[in-house]
Amino acid sequence: MGLIKIFSGEEILAVTLKERLEESDINVVVRNNNQANVLPSIATAKAVELFIQETDFGKANPVIEEFRMSM
Repeated sequence: MGLIKIFSGEEILAVTLKERLEESDINVVVRNNNQANVLPSIATAKAVELFIQETDFGKANPVIEEFRMSM
């Protein structure tokens, strides 16, 4: 089994969802390619992506749906 992407968006939202998933004992992989700290004059912030194991999707889906409904 591999990783599946469950979120792509702003960093503050990604951190919130990551914390909720980790509270449910789901490991989350974060991919953040933002270079804003290196080159602050460039306004090309890329989305932060969250990934989980495919086998955890059933357990994670209720948490993800609750998060989306709260946005």
